[in-house]
Amino acid sequence: MESTRAAGVLCHVSSLPGEYGIGTFGKEARRFVRRLAESGVKYWQILPLVQTGFGDSPYSSVCCTSGNPYFIDLETLAGQGLLTKKQLRAARLGRGDVDYGALYRSRYDVLRKAYARFDRNDAAFRAFVESGAAEDYALFMTAKKVFGGACFSAWDRDVRFREKAAMERLRTEHGDEYEFWQFLQYEFSRQWFALKGYANSLGIKVIGDMPLYVAYDSADVWAHPALFKLDEDLNPVAVAGVPPDYFSETGQLWGNPVYDWEAQKQDGYSWWKRRISEALHTYDLLRIDHFRGFDRYYEIPAGAETAVTGEWRDGPKSELFRSLPAEFPERIVAEDLGTLDDGVYRLLSETGLPGMRVLLFGFDGNGYNPHLPSNVTENCVCYTGTHDNDTVAGYVRSLSEEALACFRSRVAAESERAGIDLPLNATEQFCAAFVKLALASRARLAVLPVQDLLGAGNESRMNTPGAERGNWRFRLRKLPPRAVMRRLKRDLKVFGR
Repeated sequence: MESTRAAGVLCHVSSLPGEYGIGTFGKEARRFVRRLAESGVKYWQILPLVQTGFGDSPYSSVCCTSGNPYFIDLETLAGQGLLTKKQLRAARLGRGDVDYGALYRSRYDVLRKAYARFDRNDAAFRAFVESGAAEDYALFMTAKKVFGGACFSAWDRDVRFREKAAMERLRTEHGDEYEFWQFLQYEFSRQWFALKGYANSLGIKVIGDMPLYVAYDSADVWAHPALFKLDEDLNPVAVAGVPPDYFSETGQLWGNPVYDWEAQKQDGYSWWKRRISEALHTYDLLRIDHFRGFDRYYEIPAGAETAVTGEWRDGPKSELFRSLPAEFPERIVAEDLGTLDDGVYRLLSETGLPGMRVLLFGFDGNGYNPHLPSNVTENCVCYTGTHDNDTVAGYVRSLSEEALACFRSRVAAESERAGIDLPLNATEQFCAAFVKLALASRARLAVLPVQDLLGAGNESRMNTPGAERGNWRFRLRKLPPRAVMRRLKRDLKVFGR
């Protein structure tokens, strides 16, 4: 991170406005980063850019190094002569929240029409294919098509075990399908790095996000089964989750296959080195989700109905991070939220990675709470909230009259300590206070979710953990107003960011 104080805004690409049903790498994205730069913001934080799978979560993908084809800007494709004006008009889905069902039904048809006009002998495209950057992804998605969308564990044995002849058949007998998926990743890569380059030219660095675990039905597990705890038929032996706690009597059963860390150690952690290296090529900084899993992780027998029967196992601890190139840890942020223990604190200390502080977690009346604004330290990233939180406005509106009075007094006390003179009579005043408290904190970097910057309510929440529906849909109808950004610019100057 910057050695000087700076600020960022959290807004996923999917949440950008536009006419095509979901945010893309097109003109609205460029306008957004210009607006950030004009306000003095130095960082744009996003969620994982991967192709989403079941449930539409960017934290569960068919391939952890893939790019989401929905983010490919159709107007850019039209500018390349790959789509007609009529096809562009037909692809419009409006500016409302993301409707993933409508996207799934229509977007791939549009992208296939663009692919039909694409010159597959283009030298840059051939070089991309031959580089192998999207090889596992393209083979996996081709096999998915061949086997009717079935999980890879149900594929023919020769394809499931990636026998050489079977892989060659996917490339040749199904070559058109195979190159379609290569085309999507090629166009995604071209457009993303053009946008990132533009942001960098304006002084904006991009903070990306990496889930700790990968999905079972993914190119990652299919291509690297020895790195996971699987049986001889490639079915999971154990899966990830969290144990029973105050929030759940039976714990949480995530279902992701757990890593065979001993096998990864014998391999010199090469898969993780490549994964982090690719991520740090894609982004300027990288947040690693569920960081505590590198110290210890919770392992549940496959087939268990709840997480009650799980056990804690040791992860690679700091050994993995010591094996990375020296400059990598300087660009990594650890998501260290949740219930932590001495092992996690020791791992953070040994790696020196900055953690996270979330102000919405700070006002429980505990004067030693690390998320309380006056307790926030320098080596961290301070947030008002994250994509998993309610917005500040949504939280304030959810409080009873008695709870709100208590919350108001605690926020007022912290505001006074920070030298912030602001009444707390209306919801928007709480939002403004949280923005100022984050910017006033000692953290070198403060990041503001765009919803809190706008004072948006619960309807704008990105994700509610445990809820099966309604997540990841939030979308701006228009870019943040210039008046809001001018106010942010003034705050950045006041608090030395």
